[in-house]
Amino acid sequence: MTDEELMAAVCRGDQSAYQTLVSQHLKAISHYAFRILGSHSDTEDIAQEVFLKMWVNAAQWQPQKAKLSTWLHRIAHNLCIDFLRKHKRMTTDSEIDDEADSEGSSTSTQESTDQASGDKRMQLLLAELHRLPEAQRSAIMLCHFSGFSNQEAADIMSLSVKALESQLARARRSLRSTLGETANNE
Repeated sequence: MTDEELMAAVCRGDQSAYQTLVSQHLKAISHYAFRILGSHSDTEDIAQEVFLKMWVNAAQWQPQKAKLSTWLHRIAHNLCIDFLRKHKRMTTDSEIDDEADSEGSSTSTQESTDQASGDKRMQLLLAELHRLPEAQRSAIMLCHFSGFSNQEAADIMSLSVKALESQLARARRSLRSTLGETANNE
């Protein structure tokens, strides 16, 4: 079944269609929320709220305007921004290390210099991403980590495409600058 058919079933109260959609979209929503919030427990809360909103507001999704994944990411984005503003929370380095470890552990069990170097670069990248202003971090996360087009990411963030591209350019410059300095110091 397509997302549109499943959402029509959710509108009729079909819990199995809801469970199917949750299982299809939970991982992507959770990864996005974690990369914005940097906390596993906060990510779980946000993901639960996203899917609760999907259930309650299923009839509000307009498939002709946005894919379901875009709509769900927009809900997640708004919830994350509200959470960050309310709690003025910063990511701890140990949480970033945990995420980098979990991403690295799924690739290979071989212990090698290249793997260790790659893990260190990933930890450094995640740490630097969390130091970016929220709008820049969200733009990078949506376009580079979640694979959304610039138009879709702009829709999720309620920006024009030009404004999104400006956020991406600033984020890339900042990352190049800080990551370049770190590489030069090693």
